[in-house]
Amino acid sequence: MLRLGRCYPGKKTWGPAYMKWLRSQKLEHGEQRMALEELLEGVRQEGERVERLEQAIREAVPEWSLVELVTAVQAMRGFDLIAAVGVVAETGDLSRFQNPRELMGYLGLAPSESSTGDSVKRGGITKAGNGRARRMLVEAAWAYRHPARVGREKQAKVAAAPRSVREIAWKAQTRLCRRFRFLERKGKRRTVVATAVARELAAFIWAINREVMQNRQATSAGAVDRSSRECARPAHSPSVAIQIK
Repeated sequence: MLRLGRCYPGKKTWGPAYMKWLRSQKLEHGEQRMALEELLEGVRQEGERVERLEQAIREAVPEWSLVELVTAVQAMRGFDLIAAVGVVAETGDLSRFQNPRELMGYLGLAPSESSTGDSVKRGGITKAGNGRARRMLVEAAWAYRHPARVGREKQAKVAAAPRSVREIAWKAQTRLCRRFRFLERKGKRRTVVATAVARELAAFIWAINREVMQNRQATSAGAVDRSSRECARPAHSPSVAIQIK
């Protein structure tokens, strides 16, 4: 379209209005129309493929051992089901990290260091860890450039998480939204700000995982106690009434 001097008059591209505009274009040559139709068909097929994969993920998550963590992570701003599944799948069991700094190092979000004697110089992030999880965290961090709030669509996902997790998610939102604006006012580039927010976002996810594990252990302990009490309960034989004639 740009080669033909045709620019979309709307604001956002690749939405329903944009696709309708593309399909309504009248081209001079049949070959141009054929090329446009092939490209539109490719976009449609890719969209259907994405939908099939997302549906497969939705069906598989309830049977996953980490489903509780996936539900809890969705209480965080910037995470829907697919993003939560992606981060959890890439990082695995977060209980193996003793503290948030270990998780940051695994994700390559820890700052690099150049030390000489008593001189310590901090640099950019190492990028030495899991690049896919790091990329998803940075994408989620961009949601914190707006003021803290819980949208209508997000309320159901927040309500599905335990109370302790909801408190962590709200604390993370208020802090990271404030930090995003603070770093912007200091003149930091937005990409640098998003990376810094993603680093702290990883720490909050680590805290959420700790709460989920504690809730799971408490639930398991309660189930064991109930089972022990039922086993210790004496068995009563049914009374037999004897009638003497």
